[in-house]
Amino acid sequence: MLLSAINPQLLISMPSGAEWIIILLVVIIFFGGRKIPELARGIGKGIREFNDAKEGVKSEIEAGIKEKKAE
Repeated sequence: MLLSAINPQLLISMPSGAEWIIILLVVIIFFGGRKIPELARGIGKGIREFNDAKEGVKSEIEAGIKEKKAE
């Protein structure tokens, strides 16, 4: 079967209910119950740092635009 014959929506989709349960079980098996809160904290910290960096870049761009307009 050719790859172009496959519907692209079938290749990229969100996991359904049963798939989320399987993913959750695999995570529990790999990391254990005690490591999951640490993993969640790490993910939250990474998201927070990403958002801070995004805001920093946005403010730098806006400051550059204001400087350009002032000239």
